[in-house]
Amino acid sequence: MSLQAALDALGDPIRRRIVRELAQVPDWTRPCGTFNHLPVSKSTLSHHFSVLRNVGLLEQRDEGARRLNRLRRAEFDDRFPGLLTLVFAEPQAADS
Repeated sequence: MSLQAALDALGDPIRRRIVRELAQVPDWTRPCGTFNHLPVSKSTLSHHFSVLRNVGLLEQRDEGARRLNRLRRAEFDDRFPGLLTLVFAEPQAADS
């Protein structure tokens, strides 16, 4: 994955919010359906998850009818040290 792809993926405020929310919970405990509070349609939310998966920020697995998520923080930090720290430090108001 290139730095440009990582920056493009994190350039969207909804994707940054997804990443921040996943960072606050243990791996494999947050299903996609729990992000319905975000101000986007279900299909747009699915697209955001796809983008995050494609750049290696997110891993998903199906468990029954739910799709669970894991932020690949350690792997991403190894590749781009400090980038996620900046995302986590961003004020929440930037998502509006």
